[in-house]
Amino acid sequence: MPMESTDSDPPDQDSEPFEEVDPTGRYGRYGELLGTGAVKKVYRAFDQEEGIEVAWNQVKLKQFADNKPMIERLFSEVRLLRSLKNKNIIALYSVWEETEHNTLNFITEVCNSGNLREYRKKHKHVSMKALKKWSKQILKGLEYLHTHEPCIIHRDLNCSNVFVNGNIGQVKIGDLGLAAIVGKSHVAHSILGTPEFMAPELYDEEYNEMVDIYSFGMCVLEMVTMEIPYSECDNVARIYKKVTSGVRPAALDKVKDPEVKAFIEKCLAQPRARPSASELLADPFFAALDDDDDDDDDED
Repeated sequence: MPMESTDSDPPDQDSEPFEEVDPTGRYGRYGELLGTGAVKKVYRAFDQEEGIEVAWNQVKLKQFADNKPMIERLFSEVRLLRSLKNKNIIALYSVWEETEHNTLNFITEVCNSGNLREYRKKHKHVSMKALKKWSKQILKGLEYLHTHEPCIIHRDLNCSNVFVNGNIGQVKIGDLGLAAIVGKSHVAHSILGTPEFMAPELYDEEYNEMVDIYSFGMCVLEMVTMEIPYSECDNVARIYKKVTSGVRPAALDKVKDPEVKAFIEKCLAQPRARPSASELLADPFFAALDDDDDDDDDED
């Protein structure tokens, strides 16, 4: 709904007009698209109360008119996101349904450097220390999700769902649209995700939070090689065949550092042998990192 300007001055010719404003009048959406996903568009927006830029996520619900489970999943994502508070998980500030245009809207934190895949492509010369810092932050986000009550499995972790504040070297996990809340059983049953990053047991439809560790290993592989895993495969069926028969992506042969390769292999191991996020955080792989910017201001 449009918001009346509270200023008596005429509008500034240089100011950018809002395309729409949320029902409270606090958040204004600009026309600029930050990203487009399978089910939502993400726009640049502004929080007038705090004076900060935010992301306005908009889902057109009419495309799911015949898919009630999908609508329910979108709403559960949003309810879930609102309850999470961790510096390595994208924060959610507000949510509402706009009935006139049949959209679900939610305001989230925005990261100024886009997603990790784009960021890594843009910055080709990155030290192993920096890659380890990014990896450690992703693991901290996963540890928070996996030890949350109830336990949360992301299920679609990949480098395009991790977002970066490049000026401070901070990374955050986003897009929890496929997350499963599994509670005490820690077992989920549906096949979802991005094929190149999906653990083999996901296809067996009986899995736990360890699928995220596998996907994390693939993220580290992509960060190191700047190549999407299994890019040698030209279709999903070929990826599925390789993943389920235990054939590693060709990109792994390009990892020359034995320590890095061994760390990735740990993450890709059989589910029972895969370390947890907490165990990986204690791995010698991260031993050389100083924790000055890492542990002081952890939020629970």
